[in-house]
Amino acid sequence: MKRVTLLAEVQHDVCRGCKVCEKVCPVLAISVSDKKANVKADECRGCTNCESRCPFYAIKMVKREEPFTIGVDVSKHDAKKIREICEKAHLNPEQILCYCVGVRAEEVAAAILEGAKTPEEVSSKTGIRTGCTIECVQPLLRMIDAAGLELKQVENGWQWYGITPTAWTLPETVVEKYSKRGFYFQEDRELLDRVVHTKPEGAEK
Repeated sequence: MKRVTLLAEVQHDVCRGCKVCEKVCPVLAISVSDKKANVKADECRGCTNCESRCPFYAIKMVKREEPFTIGVDVSKHDAKKIREICEKAHLNPEQILCYCVGVRAEEVAAAILEGAKTPEEVSSKTGIRTGCTIECVQPLLRMIDAAGLELKQVENGWQWYGITPTAWTLPETVVEKYSKRGFYFQEDRELLDRVVHTKPEGAEK
């Protein structure tokens, strides 16, 4: 769960319509028209990306008059389907993907089961990528890919650049070459797989 207490506010007399804010918003809450940025207040998640990256200092974060909470109730969804998506992404359902907001893999899976199809839609529902917007990008993309959804870069966006290699996707030629130089790829995979498949005490095996 994330409590959204801030809102991006554009100073139109300063804004030059450069579109940097539009490109860095993780939930696509800002759009530029007639050379001025405009914020959809109900969609802004208060991440401060636009404020910190505006080259003209035309955006400031203000306190919302009516803060609200976002998040997905995992208990309303099939636990087996949630685990299936998570494990296919090589993530444990209870694994925290976004440390800034505290979003776990199971909540991302639940958002996908509720109909979120893009990183932006999952971010809007759960708050993932609305903190530092950096560390959780890759596991989020892995989750969307594991759910069988198409990963499509937002036109002219800067949000993400595709999935990076993992212990499970490294080419075997790389594994073979560097295993002889002190890297333990197979052992890493086995350890990570144990983490992925670990279940809480009392859970069905």
